[in-house]
Amino acid sequence: MEKGAYAVIFTSRLRDADGYGALAARMEELARAQPGYLGHDSVRGEDGLGITVSYWATEDAVKAWRGNAEHLGAQAMGRERFYDWFRLDVCGVERSYGFDRG
Repeated sequence: MEKGAYAVIFTSRLRDADGYGALAARMEELARAQPGYLGHDSVRGEDGLGITVSYWATEDAVKAWRGNAEHLGAQAMGRERFYDWFRLDVCGVERSYGFDRG
């Protein structure tokens, strides 16, 4: 990820998985179509703990995603139905490096 990008870290505990997969897939599709979207990584354990990190080109792109009408509806559903709790952290990317054997 390039320096100057933003990482949005969404950590949650899922309590009701019924219907969640379809909503998560729709949010992924919607995010990919947003201007400034750079990618994401997501994992969820058997205990329901999940972490999704999405990457955005600018802070304005993060704000636009946060305010997307369909995303706002999904957020409300998450609070009402799907999550025991969640936390969201927005971070600027200062450095990025890695390793790829492939």
